[in-house]
Amino acid sequence: MKSTLAAATAKGSPKTRTGITGFDEITGGGLPSGRTTLLIGGPGSGKTIFAMQFLVHGATHAGEPGIFIAFEESAERIVSNAEGFGWKLSGLSNERLSIIDAQPDPDLIQSGTFDLGGLLAVLEVRVAKMGARRIVFDALDIPLSLLPDAASKRREVYRLHAWLLDHNLTGIVTAKASGAETAVDGEKLFGFMQFMVDCAVVLKHGVALGISQRSLRVQKYRGSSFDENESPFVIGSSGFELAMARPLGRGVSIVSLERVSSGVERLDTMLGGGYYRGACVLITGFPGTAKTILSGSFAQAACLRGEQTMFVSFDADSNEVMRDLSSVGIHLDPHVESGCLRMISARTVTGSAETFLVRIKALAREQLARCVVIDPVSTWAKSGDGLAAHSIAERLIDWSKSEGITLLCTSLLDELSHRKESGTSLQISTLADTWIHVDYLVQAGERNRGLSIIKSRGTAHSNQVRELILSDDGVTLADIYTAGGEVLMGTLRWEKENARRAASELAELTSKLTGVRLDAEEAELQVRLKSLQTELVAKQVEKALLTRTAASQEDELSRGDHHVRELRGADAASADDAASAASAASAASADDTASADDAASADDAATGDEK
Repeated sequence: MKSTLAAATAKGSPKTRTGITGFDEITGGGLPSGRTTLLIGGPGSGKTIFAMQFLVHGATHAGEPGIFIAFEESAERIVSNAEGFGWKLSGLSNERLSIIDAQPDPDLIQSGTFDLGGLLAVLEVRVAKMGARRIVFDALDIPLSLLPDAASKRREVYRLHAWLLDHNLTGIVTAKASGAETAVDGEKLFGFMQFMVDCAVVLKHGVALGISQRSLRVQKYRGSSFDENESPFVIGSSGFELAMARPLGRGVSIVSLERVSSGVERLDTMLGGGYYRGACVLITGFPGTAKTILSGSFAQAACLRGEQTMFVSFDADSNEVMRDLSSVGIHLDPHVESGCLRMISARTVTGSAETFLVRIKALAREQLARCVVIDPVSTWAKSGDGLAAHSIAERLIDWSKSEGITLLCTSLLDELSHRKESGTSLQISTLADTWIHVDYLVQAGERNRGLSIIKSRGTAHSNQVRELILSDDGVTLADIYTAGGEVLMGTLRWEKENARRAASELAELTSKLTGVRLDAEEAELQVRLKSLQTELVAKQVEKALLTRTAASQEDELSRGDHHVRELRGADAASADDAASAASAASAASADDTASADDAASADDAATGDEK
C-alpha cells in the first residue's frame, strides 16, 4: 500500500473531479483520487448535497459508478431530495449509482460489541459487482455514536480508512460538527481523523446581520496546492455552487475593440463611440438622477441590435420599471414580448448577496445574455457582511468579463460617500472600465441633472459636465453652455440665452437702421456728385464756346482789315504784314490791334499822297 501511495505521489497526486462549480478550481482538479476526504460541518451546511453531487457527476459524466451509504436518511428521502436539484436518480441504474440505507433502527437495543466489519463486507461485494470508483459515508458520526468509548470509535475510523485505501476508492466521509469540533483537537471526535485523511473540508453556515451566510474552506490537502481562504457558496437550483474569483494566471477575459451604443447618441459621442463590448460600466448618483433611465436606454439599444439582454431591478417591480421608462420614450415592452429582453425583479430573491450572484449567473446563462443590467448593485452592500458583498461584486465583474458580457451596474450614493470620490459603498469603481456620474446641480433655486464621465479606460472621453435632459421623446444631453466661466443649466441658462438673443436682435436691428441711413446719405451724395459733374461740363462747354467766339471774332476782324487794305491798294509788304498779324491774333491780340491801327493810318497817308 505504501508503494502504491508513493507511486501516486510521484505522478503528481491524480485528482477526481467533483462537478461542483468552483470547488474543482480552488483544489486544482477535485478530490484526491483513491484517497479519503473528510467533510465536516454543522447542521444544514450542505454536506449531504456536496457528497451526492460528487457521486451524480461521477455516474453521469465521468463514467465512475458510486455508492452512497446513508446513516441518517432513508434512500427514498434522499432520492426525493435529489429531484429538487434536477438530479434524476431514479433514472440511474443500481449499476451506476447505488444508495444503501444503513440507518440504525431507533428501537435498536445494543448487546455485545459493534463494529463496521459487517457493513464493509457487504460493500466489498457491491463494489466488485458495480466496479465502483466513488463512495460516500454520510453522517458517519451516527454509527460511531453506538460505540462505547473513544478508543472504539478511533479503531473503527482507522478500519474504514484502511478499507478505502485497500480498494483504491475515492471516498468522502461526512460528519456533523459544531464550531469547536472543526478545530484541530485530538480530544474531539474527528480531530484525529483530520490528521489521518488526505483532504479535509470544513463547511460553515451562519448568520451575519440577519442574512444567511455559507462558506467552505479546504483545511488540508496532501500533495497538492489549494486555495486556503474561505470561499462563500450557495445551494441553488442545480445544487452546490462555490463562488470564487478567477485565480491569477488562469482564464482570459474576452477583450474586444467593438463599440456598443449607450442608447444616448450624445453620450456615445462623449465616450468616443460608446462602451467597449464586454466592458463593465458603472453609473453612480443620488436617487432620482436618472440612473435607471440611462440603464433602460442601454437595454433598449441592445435589444434594437438584436442582442439578448437581461435587466435586474432591485428597487422596483419589473412592470413598474417598464411603465416608468415609457414616460421618457423608452419602450421595453415589445422586446420583453419578443423574448429578446428578460426583466427580473430581484425583490423576489431572498438571501445573501451570494444568492443574488448565483441566481443572476444562472438566469444569464438561460437567456444567453450578451448584455446585463443590474440596478442598483449597491443593494448588495446591505446583504450581510460588507467585505463579502465587495468580494461578490468583484466576482460579478470577473464573471462578466470572462463571458464577454457587457455589464452595466448602477450604484446609489448616500450623503457620506458622495464627496469621497469612492463611487459606491461596494468600492467597485476601481474595477469598472467606464464610470459615469450623474449629479444634481442647483442654480438660481433650480435643480438640474448634470452628467460627467469620471473615467473610461482605453479611450479618450469628454471632460465636460453636460446637462441631462429628459422628455417625452427620450433622453439627450444639452450642449455645453458657459457664461462668466461657469456652466449654466436649466432656467438660468434659458434666461441667459434669452438675454443674449434679445441683445443680438437689438444689435441686428440697430445695424439695419444704420445701414438704411448710410444708404440714404450715399444716395444724396451721389445726386450731388452728379449735379456737380453736370455743372462742370456746362462750365467747360461755356469756356470752349467763349474761346471759339473770341477766335471767330478776331478772324472776322482780320479778314475785314485785309479787305479794306485791298480796297485801299495797300502795298504787298503791308499786305503780307497784315496777313502775318492776322495769323497770330490769338497769341497777341493787343499787338494785332495796334498793327491794324498803324495799317489804317498808313493807308490813309498813302491815299492822301495819291491825291
